[in-house]
Amino acid sequence: GPCASGFSDVHLLHHCLSGICRNEVDLTCLLPGLPALAHPIIINAITGGADAVAKINESLAIVARETGSAMAVGSQFGTVRTGLHRDSYTIVRKCNPKGLIFANLSAFASVEQAKAAIDMISADALQIHLNPAQELAMEEGDRDFSNCLSHIEAMVQGVGVPVIVKETGCGMAKKEAQDLLDVGVTLLDIGGAGGTNFPAIEHQRYPEGNEELSEWGIPTVLSLLSVVQTVGWGNGVIASGGIRSALDVVKAQVLGASAVAMAGNLLQKIQQEGTEETIHFLQRLLNKVLDFYTLLGCRTFRDLHEARYYLTGETAQAVSWLRKYDQND
Repeated sequence: GPCASGFSDVHLLHHCLSGICRNEVDLTCLLPGLPALAHPIIINAITGGADAVAKINESLAIVARETGSAMAVGSQFGTVRTGLHRDSYTIVRKCNPKGLIFANLSAFASVEQAKAAIDMISADALQIHLNPAQELAMEEGDRDFSNCLSHIEAMVQGVGVPVIVKETGCGMAKKEAQDLLDVGVTLLDIGGAGGTNFPAIEHQRYPEGNEELSEWGIPTVLSLLSVVQTVGWGNGVIASGGIRSALDVVKAQVLGASAVAMAGNLLQKIQQEGTEETIHFLQRLLNKVLDFYTLLGCRTFRDLHEARYYLTGETAQAVSWLRKYDQND
């Protein structure tokens, strides 16, 4: 898409006296309120609803099961409203009975709908997606975002599982992260610019819409840095939006993400190369992550807090510009 994630502006410093045995590196990471994740990669599904989708979600669920990855389903909002296409979600729990699975709804959902979505897949957490730019790019999309936060607060208080609030490609900034923490959200998936570009996809469907929306958003790295300032390092921030390589995963974790989520590139892999190849892709990726932990002199996720890095380019400029807002707070 037109937006860059910013990972090429993040440079990790090599540790030539690593002092680490690669076989002892432990990729386990923690998201507050959830069982430990075996490794930092979460599979974010971005599809739901049609019968063809059941097949894709089944494949993603198998990939999640075979790689020990947590997985979020695509939006269940249509299904909880109409009762149609339940199978494209229930298949995920059927394939992966012991896995960590997140339900997914829009911020417009009621507490009852949220409970129904969670029950449908025995979800361990609820992911609430925020996609105002995508809605504005759709002819039939929502135009009223005025009660968003109070809806989220009602769900946090009413659902009985941890709530993850996720942007879908325009990122989050520091202040909004704080507003979400204030209403009891414990997990934030920043969904920065640089990954799947939903306004651009919607523009194909609705060419009369605002085509400049595809250029809108906060790059993933900048969003991550801002949100971690509020939430704290390794304290429940999930980085997503253009995570494509092992190095992206490790950079995001060094910057303070507890975990990272991938969607578009995994979907593409499954469609083009199949389930087995996608499993191998993730296994190879995790092996490369072990290499980079070793080269940073880090045995566990917590050790990455000591890893050194520097920023260049637009990201470095943006960080110094944004500091003036912090001084005025």
